Amino acid sequence: MLFSKQKTVMVDPTAALPGRPNRLFEVPTRHFVLDTPLEGPYPDGLETAYFALGCFWGAERLFWQVDGVYTTAVGYQGGITPNPTYDEVCSARTGHAEVVKVVFDPTKVSYADLLKVFWESHDPTQGMRQGNDVGTQYRSAVYVTSDAQKQAAIEARDAFQPVLTAGGYGPITTEIADAGEFHYAEDYHQQYLAKNVNGYCGIAGTGMSCPVGVV
Repeated sequence: MLFSKQKTVMVDPTAALPGRPNRLFEVPTRHFVLDTPLEGPYPDGLETAYFALGCFWGAERLFWQVDGVYTTAVGYQGGITPNPTYDEVCSARTGHAEVVKVVFDPTKVSYADLLKVFWESHDPTQGMRQGNDVGTQYRSAVYVTSDAQKQAAIEARDAFQPVLTAGGYGPITTEIADAGEFHYAEDYHQQYLAKNVNGYCGIAGTGMSCPVGVV
């Protein structure tokens, strides 16, 4: 049985789908909007961040619009199954979240600035869902590539919690963890909302400002 009846429960590693040693599809060479490479190597001096905030179509559009972002891509991260497909991720039997990869120039936009976009663009208190999108793939997460990123994410989370609490929201459920392997999503998912201007977005946010003094 491919589709799990418990889409909001993280799959046990022993029950995860086996995956495959290589991905089944080609990744586009160029970003549909920015005309930059989706896969590295990237120019020297750039850094990479990974964010999960619900459906990755709308999330990616948020970040490619930020000045200083060199390229973006959508994919799957934080799970178990190697080289998963979209259908497999949707089954809740791979453990992956839908993630946006953000490659940025830190001389033009800081990691703190990107965190601010992340926190303010979704509700990080909903657990294994985001709005009407329900399942482990839609969880809120920050996958970090350095100790400095991890510290910044934790400090921003802790600063934003009192703001959310005052607004009637519950505890932040965002996963903050070291970045594991990022698996690129299929061609049709990349820059989806630029190719499908009336496509589903799903990004709502809380309408609250994450404290600038911290992030």
